[in-house]
Amino acid sequence: MLTVKQINTVLERIEEMFPNAECELVHDNPFELLIAVVLSAQCTDNLVNKVTKELFQKYKAPEDYLSVPIEELQQDIRSIGLYRNKSKSIRKLSATLIEDYDGVVPHSKVELEKLAGVGRKTANVVASVAFGEPAIAVDTHVERVSKRLGICRWKDSVIEVENTLMKKVPKEEWSNTHHRLIFFGRYHCKAKSPQCDICPLLDLCREGQKRMKKNSKV
Repeated sequence: MLTVKQINTVLERIEEMFPNAECELVHDNPFELLIAVVLSAQCTDNLVNKVTKELFQKYKAPEDYLSVPIEELQQDIRSIGLYRNKSKSIRKLSATLIEDYDGVVPHSKVELEKLAGVGRKTANVVASVAFGEPAIAVDTHVERVSKRLGICRWKDSVIEVENTLMKKVPKEEWSNTHHRLIFFGRYHCKAKSPQCDICPLLDLCREGQKRMKKNSKV
């Protein structure tokens, strides 16, 4: 496990690599972001952006998603994985927004998690990106990178990874750290082909050092 000093060094280097890391889901308001994040589950941001480019022209408000047959909505998001379940969630959360929140996306993570299709990660993303609330949303990239680097333990659950990061990273840096770790995992420390040989974190990464040692014996 890395020390707090080592973690700070790691985060500083990742910031140097990705100084402009930010949410890559294209949106113009909190409601569009909410829909985009729900659609992004087990799906790439690039694919979501391709679908929402037309989707957001057709559906502007919660009422719009309820004004068409569910089959039509399913067809509109068909290219996205789990589109049937996601279409049901979108309609349910739209109905809840209308009935309980006057059609406005709530700021509170607790309230956000009450919406269909919205788990802890989605709530954290929306609260952070849309409303500027400090949050660390743990997706597959954040979890993988945190464990590979030794910030967290391999056996840690997603919640434990989130709690560890919140303890070891200053609160004012939570949201920026979240985006930088995603970029680091998405574009550098990839799941199947991490670029250990050119990684500026190699001297602090036991996982990377093991991989390099193993590759040198091949």
